[in-house]
Amino acid sequence: MAAKIILSMNGAVMQEYLLDKERITIGRKSHNSIVIDNLAVSGEHAAIVTILNDSFLEDLNSTNGLTVNGIATKKHFLQNNDVIEIGKYKLKYWNDQTSQTTAADFEKTMILRAPAAKSAPKTESLEQTGKLHSFIMHPQAAPAAAPAKPAVVPVGAASPPIAAPQSGVGVIQILTGPNAGKELELTKNLTTLGKAGMQVVVLTKRAQGYFITYVEGSSYPTLNGKQLSDQPHQLNANDIIELAGVKMEFYIKS
Repeated sequence: MAAKIILSMNGAVMQEYLLDKERITIGRKSHNSIVIDNLAVSGEHAAIVTILNDSFLEDLNSTNGLTVNGIATKKHFLQNNDVIEIGKYKLKYWNDQTSQTTAADFEKTMILRAPAAKSAPKTESLEQTGKLHSFIMHPQAAPAAAPAKPAVVPVGAASPPIAAPQSGVGVIQILTGPNAGKELELTKNLTTLGKAGMQVVVLTKRAQGYFITYVEGSSYPTLNGKQLSDQPHQLNANDIIELAGVKMEFYIKS
């Protein structure tokens, strides 16, 4: 069963919401997945991103903020029985599925530095930090020759389906910026890429292939020159992603 959010106020349960979409929003406006019609709640107050058995909470720069288990937070890796408080409302997170992710993993992120305005500094290894509290990242940079590049396939409302599961390991190759030429093998089920507070996406490894999902940021990244949406898009060989001012290419290494 999918994880769920149990909305209550003053101890009385108001409604339950299944987390059956990769991204849901909480807010006062009617387009949100969880609507809380109260002036203490911002139009778009928070978002919950659910990938496989893991859910991540993010405050969307709300006016009054939120707490998890009584502690004010901007980002939080949700665990079973966590209680989110927004004004007078409580949202209890329930998930009886076993997670392979830990809170320590959640605190790791990859920083993508955009190209410098003048001359680019010397190439360095992909930078990792545990203080930005974004999502999961296990970078393993290793130089490798880029594959031949067939014609780029544009993305429409959804990425084109792939008839058979992709064989081999997905790889992201950085094309621009100080880290140009570096590569990241997507060996984990979840890999988050981007710059916290600017643009972040999560890359997921599934039986049918690799998918990219927008997580946070003031604007959407692009895939083959077209903006991503809140929905997951399947990645195809030689897709070009532009994220946080950096261009990168996805390919499959056999």
